[in-house]
Amino acid sequence: MFEAAKYGSEIAEILALGGDGERAMPLVRAGCTSAEARRRLKASGIRGPLLAGLYVYFGCWEEAHEVAQETESVAGSYWHAMVHRQEPDGWNSGYWFGRVGRHAIFPALRAKALEVGVPVGKEWDAKAFIAYCERAREGSEEERKAMAVQLAEWQLLFEWCRREEER
Repeated sequence: MFEAAKYGSEIAEILALGGDGERAMPLVRAGCTSAEARRRLKASGIRGPLLAGLYVYFGCWEEAHEVAQETESVAGSYWHAMVHRQEPDGWNSGYWFGRVGRHAIFPALRAKALEVGVPVGKEWDAKAFIAYCERAREGSEEERKAMAVQLAEWQLLFEWCRREEER
């Protein structure tokens, strides 16, 4: 269970504007889900990977893309890959996942995919998941499963970014 409160009051209050970090995000960008979250994020002191992740969560595609592109790190590349997967631009997403390489969240992400019934191999394959998302259709069971995995991916990566920031 994702606990927004452990990220501090500012982030928790922003996440409260959209499901407290538990809202499934669409597979294809559909526009920012909260003008208030966008406003608060622009005015906040949150920077780098956590800011990119929050923009991804709220579907603020342009802002997420800009922050991810400016964040020269594995985390920035990962958020950048997610943004392009949602664009959808599978090739570009795959390019950025190539820059990520094998990530520490992949084993837990693979476990979540298996739990919800998304077929995976012996290891998490980000490019195979891009293809799965591209095949999933609006309203299909595959879409529901892909959205559940994408939410878990967001939660795992957001937590990983927080831990990295504390180092």
